[in-house]
Amino acid sequence: MNEMKIPIGRSGFEDIRRNGYYYIDKSGLIRELLRTDGRQVTLITRPRRFGKTLGMSMLSEFFDIRRENGSLFAGLSIADDKDLCDTWMNKYPTLFLSFKSVDGLNFQKAYDKLTGVISDRYKEHLYLIECDKLDSFTKETYCQVASQKAAQGVIENSLLNLTRMMQTYYGKPVILLIDEYDVPLTKASDNGYYREMLDVMKGIMQVVKDNSALKFAVITGCLRIAKESIFTGTNNFVPDTISDTRLNEYFGFTQKEVDLLLKDAGLTNYTTVIKEWYNGYHFGDFDIYCPWDVMNHVERLMLNPNAKPVGYWKNSSDNSIIRLFIDFAGEAITKKFETLLSGSYVIQKIEEDLTYNELLSSEDNLWSMLYLTGYLTPVRQTELNCSLPEGCLGLKIPNREIKEIFETTVSKWFQESTQKWNRKALFEAVWTGNAETVTKEMTRLLRKTISYYDYREDFYHAFFAGIFAGAGYVVESNREHGEGRSDIIVQDYSGDRMAIFEVKYARSQEGLEKACNEAITQIDSRKYDEEFREDYSVMMCYGISFYKKRCLVQLKG
Repeated sequence: MNEMKIPIGRSGFEDIRRNGYYYIDKSGLIRELLRTDGRQVTLITRPRRFGKTLGMSMLSEFFDIRRENGSLFAGLSIADDKDLCDTWMNKYPTLFLSFKSVDGLNFQKAYDKLTGVISDRYKEHLYLIECDKLDSFTKETYCQVASQKAAQGVIENSLLNLTRMMQTYYGKPVILLIDEYDVPLTKASDNGYYREMLDVMKGIMQVVKDNSALKFAVITGCLRIAKESIFTGTNNFVPDTISDTRLNEYFGFTQKEVDLLLKDAGLTNYTTVIKEWYNGYHFGDFDIYCPWDVMNHVERLMLNPNAKPVGYWKNSSDNSIIRLFIDFAGEAITKKFETLLSGSYVIQKIEEDLTYNELLSSEDNLWSMLYLTGYLTPVRQTELNCSLPEGCLGLKIPNREIKEIFETTVSKWFQESTQKWNRKALFEAVWTGNAETVTKEMTRLLRKTISYYDYREDFYHAFFAGIFAGAGYVVESNREHGEGRSDIIVQDYSGDRMAIFEVKYARSQEGLEKACNEAITQIDSRKYDEEFREDYSVMMCYGISFYKKRCLVQLKG
């Protein structure tokens, strides 16, 4: 098996090329961007881990006037275009920065990281303060930003000022590359300082508004936050999203690229399983693999040919916004999740311009988020059995990896959300022997959780036990007593009371009553309650039967 070097966790183009790491040629992105270089700002939005940072690093190495990088691009497709390379390669001042590390539990910590990112870029271009064309005040301000001592107003103008100084120094307009521009806002939304960070980012992003110092700018992120007015007034602003086709072959791997990778690695026997697990994204007209997954799994297979596919992407992606939605989920959302998990698709209106402070304002925003962040992908027209309303897409789970995320992580979140619901009526009914209300409340909770793939007795057993354990009751499962093992015992020491539950799974809705009677009979015949009669003043015994999202509860007389 070929011992080629796989660049896991490496997103620097120069590092990968100079040190002989395997690289799938994406240099065609340069040609495609230059084909429309009259566009002042191109915003490229893709899910996390689809190669945005590596792509931006490649652009930086190609354009940066301070470098001589012909050797880095030797053998790549862009090198075949000699006229283009002669005109553009290392011919323009280039400013490249990434906001992907800007995070913090409060605004000040995140702001410090933001100023740190900008400070690093100022230090990188420290030669500018030697320019005779810059006045002493400008140089003093430069040093304040570089040392992270500048006021917020100065920081908000820092990129605009830096591009102007670079243009003055080189006598040429600047190519600006900003990677993961929306991460500061995502983290701010998660941690409660959104408005403060939005004000700062609006100021910083002035760099792309009517800036005569720019040749052009390329910006990447996960979401297109146009409604936040960050880009309002920007000339020639052109977004490129996963709905478009123009640039999608440059972010993610195509089937042809994966086939070549597996051939070079000597792993062609794994083509089918890798496709099943990590393919399935439909970006514009292209079918795309997640490159992070493919590279991770290829590396594992090279070390261990028996390695099983796992979810690499889920451990590198921030799922907090999805988690927040689930806390507000209604029965309609739950049903749609189950439809997706069954292998089908849902038809939803998609809004590509989202604003973080309005994310929870509509269900459409949830589905738009799932689509834009890589949890769902569009269904091809040939797979649809109906026509789509205007602005809507048929959405499905793209592959085995994402399905596993839904089956484990997302399902767990639904379960936790259910347990946080107000269950006062349920508990009151249990302790007063009101089986009818217990049935009603349990059914209501069932409809809020995902259980499509696990309609088995052990699922209901865990579901029911979790509701009580989550409320602080002492819960024992499958405890041996009497003449057998009862399913669930709930003890309320402070209330001097106890409840025993025997859980049964019915094969049909009509079989609920029969299964429930069997549970009561089992409690009776095996005398589950006898040993506790003298320990508690209140003793309740219930038989419970479940069928999908229905249940029936009876109190032992």
